[in-house]
Amino acid sequence: MSFFGLKGFLTSDIAMDLGTANTLVYVKGQGIILREPSVVAIRKDDNKVMAIGREAREMLGKTHGQIEVIRPMRHGVIDDDEVAEIMIRSFLRRVVKNRLIRPRAIVCVPSGVTKSEKRIIRDAAEHAGCREVHLIAEPMAAALGVGLPVQEAVGSMVIDIGGGTTEIAIISLSGIVNDTSIRVGGDEMDDTIVQFMRRNYNLLIGDRMAEEIKQKVGSAVPLEQELSMIAKGRDLVAGIPKAIEINSVEIREAIAEPVGQIVDAVKLALERTPPMLSADIRDRGIILTGGGALLRGLDQRLRDETSLPINLAEDPLTCVVRGTGVVLDHLEKHEAVLLKS
Repeated sequence: MSFFGLKGFLTSDIAMDLGTANTLVYVKGQGIILREPSVVAIRKDDNKVMAIGREAREMLGKTHGQIEVIRPMRHGVIDDDEVAEIMIRSFLRRVVKNRLIRPRAIVCVPSGVTKSEKRIIRDAAEHAGCREVHLIAEPMAAALGVGLPVQEAVGSMVIDIGGGTTEIAIISLSGIVNDTSIRVGGDEMDDTIVQFMRRNYNLLIGDRMAEEIKQKVGSAVPLEQELSMIAKGRDLVAGIPKAIEINSVEIREAIAEPVGQIVDAVKLALERTPPMLSADIRDRGIILTGGGALLRGLDQRLRDETSLPINLAEDPLTCVVRGTGVVLDHLEKHEAVLLKS
């Protein structure tokens, strides 16, 4: 019998993509019913929780000294276990209306997660109210989410670019044959934009402004028509608010290093791939998932660098949680893809 005890499987069982930037929750039989930023705002003097999720994210960079806005996830794993537990408990209460039910859960983790990081994630979810927690590697979940034939003796390659990590995996026969996990993702790109603006314009911008810049004018390849926008922040010399115009050429230069690290990791993964599976990948191409995959021109950059077909998944932000939901809904068929303790 499977760990879920297949018979009497409760409708409150959940799949959770506990991401660095966002947390998504899938409830068995209902689909994705929660999508919130992985952010918690806490009052320092009495540790009272002021806001969680979207409301807390709105507070980033706008609070006074008595309120701390915390992102408890870093590089796809828990960085602050107490705050992560608070956040998970809040999200569970939103999706499981019956407080008497302690849901069973499958949680997504980076493929390069360590044993201690696995234990911290399990403990946080159990303390938050889950009675049984099992884990699945993010690239495996992403592959299932886009409908790749992971159970067949054929090579499938997935690149999942999240907020804190990039996961690259070659999958065959319900297992990961070769995986590369680097702690570079969308957040790293935001950080390099913050540093670029400080270094080149003496302008201090917040994380949200950096993310907006990345989304509006960021790119991985030269554009037919370069873009521009107004960036707002504080002048580090005069100490007053300032707005300047920036363009996509500058931001492409700013994020060149993290984008280059992702490209290099993909090349390394391909070099390590067994020859027969390499032939499958050449024929079938590579699937690009995760929020970081939405960077303008990234698929083209990878196509140019690898000379392979690169396909951006439909709704790349939800691929991982949708794939975990597939496991949840058809456990007998997919139990082999879950990580062992």
